[in-house]
Amino acid sequence: MYKLNTLAAAVLATLATTLAAPATAAPDLKIALIAGKTGILETYAKETETGFMMGLEYLTGGKMEINGRKLKVIVKDDQGKPDLGRTLLAEAYGDDKADIAVGTTSSGSAIAMLPVALEYKKILIVEPAVADAITGDKWNRYIFRTARSSMQDALAAASTLKAGSVAFLAQDYAFGKDAVKAGREALAATGSKAQVIHEEYAAQNTTDFTAPAQRIFDALKNKPEPRLLQIVWAGPNPMNKLADMKPERYGIVLSPGGNILPVMKTWKNFAGTQGTIYYYHGFPKNKMNDWLVAEHSKRFKAPPDMFTAGGFAAASAVVTALTKANSGDTEKLITAMEGMDFETPKGKMSFRKEDHQALQPMYHFKIKKDQKNEWDLLELVREIPPGELPLPVRNKR
Repeated sequence: MYKLNTLAAAVLATLATTLAAPATAAPDLKIALIAGKTGILETYAKETETGFMMGLEYLTGGKMEINGRKLKVIVKDDQGKPDLGRTLLAEAYGDDKADIAVGTTSSGSAIAMLPVALEYKKILIVEPAVADAITGDKWNRYIFRTARSSMQDALAAASTLKAGSVAFLAQDYAFGKDAVKAGREALAATGSKAQVIHEEYAAQNTTDFTAPAQRIFDALKNKPEPRLLQIVWAGPNPMNKLADMKPERYGIVLSPGGNILPVMKTWKNFAGTQGTIYYYHGFPKNKMNDWLVAEHSKRFKAPPDMFTAGGFAAASAVVTALTKANSGDTEKLITAMEGMDFETPKGKMSFRKEDHQALQPMYHFKIKKDQKNEWDLLELVREIPPGELPLPVRNKR
C-alpha cells in the first residue's frame, strides 16, 4: 500500500509540475528594416525608421506583438550602397531568419536587393525607393511596395499641367532617370498638351548649377508658355540656387516636387508656387494621421514628414499582412497581401494584385503666403485620388 501511494504521489506531482509549467512561447516574428542611415539620404532613412517604429506601436496598441507573437525589428544600414544592401538583405533572411523585410532608401540599392528576395523566397516591402523598375521589369513575386513609384509622382504632377513647355532637372542615377522617363509618359497618359523640351541630369553631389541651369534656360526661353522647370531631386534641393539665377527673366517658372519639411521651409519666397507631393502632415484627415501628427509633435517638437508617413505605411502593411495571414510563412503572406487594403496616415492604400504596387492618393499643393508657424508651409489645392492616376502595369507578369 505504501509503494502504491508513493507511486500515485509521484505521478500526481509530475502532473502538477507539467500543468504549472508555462506553455512554450510562440517564436518572435522577425522584421528586417534596411535603410541608408549614413550618406546623402540619411535624413530620409531616419524618418522612415521613426515612422516604421511609431506605426508598429500604434497598430499593436503598444504591445509590439501580433496574434500573441512578439515583433522583433532588426535595423541595418546599407549606406545607400547597392552591394551592401544586397549583402545585408541576404544576412537578414539567412542569418537573422527574418520573416519579412522592409527597405530601402536608395532606388539603386533597392533594385540590387530584389533578386535576393527571389533567391530566399521571402517578402520584401519596398519603402521608400521609388524607381519604376522596382515594380516594373526588375520585379518578382516577393516584392511589394508601399512607397509611391516615379510614375505615380509623375502622373500627379502631369494632372496639374494642361499645356506649355517643360524641362527637367534630375539626378544622374536610377531615381532621376526613372522620374524623367515617367514624366514624359505621364503627360501623354493624362492627355496634357505640354511638350518636354529638355532633360538635364546632374551628379547627386552637384553644388554649382550654373551650367545646367543655363542650358535649361536656353532650351526653354523661346518655347510656348507656360514654361516650367520641373525639379526632381533627392537630398539637398537646388531650388533656391536656381531661383538666384532669375529664371523669371525668361518667363520660366520653377516647379518643385514635394520634399522634406526642412527643405520646404526654405521656399517661403515662392508663395503661390504649385507642385505635387506624396504627403504633408496637414492634408489627410483621419484618426491615424491625427495620432501621428500629435504624437510626433509631442516627441520631436515637429510634425511628421513625408518619409515618416511612408515608414508608418510600411508598418501598417506588415501588421495587416501578418495578422491576416496569421503566419510568417511567405506563401500565406503573398496570398494575404495581393489585393490587400490597409490603412495609412494618407488613408487607404491597396496592393495591386498584378504588380504589388500600393495604389494611393497624392496631393496638389500651393506654397502658402501667410504661414502661421515654421511648419505651416503648404495649402491643399486638392487630393488626387488613385482612380485619377492611370498607373500602367509594367512587370510582364
